[in-house]
Amino acid sequence: MNEGMYGKALAQYLQTKLRERGYEAPFVCCEDWGWWVELKGPPFPFGVCIYAAPGQKPPAPDRPADYVCTDGAVGPRQWSWRKFRFVDTAPWVQKLHADLLAIFQADPEVETCGVSDDFPL
Repeated sequence: MNEGMYGKALAQYLQTKLRERGYEAPFVCCEDWGWWVELKGPPFPFGVCIYAAPGQKPPAPDRPADYVCTDGAVGPRQWSWRKFRFVDTAPWVQKLHADLLAIFQADPEVETCGVSDDFPL
């Protein structure tokens, strides 16, 4: 794990909450850029990317963590080897976006500071 790649607890939390919403989320893993929550089902690689905010210090009780969550889709269309054609990622991205917002808004311990369609990093 790279220094400053905090977010394992958030990844595990989202894995549980997304499973409760019907997603197949078989695993979470640490990447060189942050944490990945794998989501099965779409005909392309898909999941939730969790990044620690730039310059983030280790979380502590008196210093809550700041994280950025994005979907793992690489654009509005992505090649699917299963379907052997490009597929529109929008239906999966929009559903995941709405479900992530609902998960965060339903938890009184989570503060959502902002929502954007722009890639954060």
